[in-house]
Amino acid sequence: SGSDITGYGVTDMAMPLLETKRSRNDVGNKVTVVLGAQWGDEGKGKVVDLLATEADVVCRCQGGNNAGHTVVVDGKEYDFHLLPSGIINPKSISLIGNGVVIHLPGLFEEGDKNEKKGLKGWEKRLIVSDRAHLVFDFYQIVDSLQETERQAQEGKNIGTTKKGIGPAYSSKASRTGLRVCDLLGDFKDFSNRFKNIVQQYQSMYPSLTVDVEDQLKKLKEYAERLRPMVRDGVYYMYEALHGPPKKVLVEGANAALLDIDFGTYPFVTSSNCTVGGACTGLGIPPLNIGDVFGVAKAYTTRVGIGAFPTEQLNVIGELLQTRGHEVGVTTGRKRRCGWLDLVIVRYAHMINGFTAIALTKLDILDVLDEIKVGVAYKLNGKRIPHFPANMDVLHKVEVEYETFPGWKTDTSAARKWNDLPAKAQNYIRFIENHIGVPIKWVGVGKSRECMIQMF
Repeated sequence: SGSDITGYGVTDMAMPLLETKRSRNDVGNKVTVVLGAQWGDEGKGKVVDLLATEADVVCRCQGGNNAGHTVVVDGKEYDFHLLPSGIINPKSISLIGNGVVIHLPGLFEEGDKNEKKGLKGWEKRLIVSDRAHLVFDFYQIVDSLQETERQAQEGKNIGTTKKGIGPAYSSKASRTGLRVCDLLGDFKDFSNRFKNIVQQYQSMYPSLTVDVEDQLKKLKEYAERLRPMVRDGVYYMYEALHGPPKKVLVEGANAALLDIDFGTYPFVTSSNCTVGGACTGLGIPPLNIGDVFGVAKAYTTRVGIGAFPTEQLNVIGELLQTRGHEVGVTTGRKRRCGWLDLVIVRYAHMINGFTAIALTKLDILDVLDEIKVGVAYKLNGKRIPHFPANMDVLHKVEVEYETFPGWKTDTSAARKWNDLPAKAQNYIRFIENHIGVPIKWVGVGKSRECMIQMF
């Protein structure tokens, strides 16, 4: 039509007419999805960075700035929380999908911080879905108040990042949330709705103080900086999938065991970080999902509280924590460490259907005399075939381990499969056979070139 019907500067919204009915096989471009197979912090950013060098579009589909991905390129370390890791590639577009909750101050602070490290032109390469929900500053205070309340009432909290993610998804689910399209629409209407949400939360938390006018003033400024980046995300993805051949990559935040439905509830995040979240968080059909790559560490870590069957509260746990520099990118909290738990990786595979796995941080195990791998859970002396939903049950399980001799060799310089010692190869092959998924990459260090590609 040529008329601007969106208010975002997009003029031609006419869907391309299909001359012939599409056959079921003619589904368009396939999407590659990268997902965490444990409790997060597996090194997904590095795998995404590897694939993003050839991607045309890199998308985030869920979560918010509660996730943290570290990417090292040419000796420079970039930290990403909301920006897709693919933003480093000057030839690709980065998309923040409708399933993501966006804290605008966090987004621009992150972009500006990485720009100082050498990230150029990121604003021109970023597209933000108009259907994405907003995270307000006061949600972060609410998040903190909720944690304090849980601690007082139950003697334990969830261990959230206090980034306001839970309150944002709660508002979304209770249909009071505000989206990017609302912010860029009638600002008077947006302001009234914003005031209503503040009042709602103040009635629940009387100690909550919000300078409403100051917040609205800042949001109005952010709106103008954001406006050039905003598109109808569904239409954008449709065009990307049904236009010329394109490589589209989806970067999952968090991980399977933190999924709101399948994770160790309630010690989980507030979104679906399994493969279904890629469809709902971007508006793409399941038919367009191609490879699903799971990322797992060669051992297990988790941040915050909750059951962790293979955790090692001993010198092994300390060694893994120290050697692996296991500190949360977002929170700065020390990560809890333990042996590789194949029960959870297999469970993640049941849900996601991994086509291949990236095994990261193998080099951290280089100094160990022996290495254990959790292969099954027992309850009252009997093996259980499933992963328990109930956290009390998960706390009670006994882990059955396989023990391997350590390779006692520095693997950090390995660049090919044959460079790895035979004992390390055996360890990798065992994991592969036990899960029933091929291992496509093995990580032996922080930077991009420290990934051994197997096939």
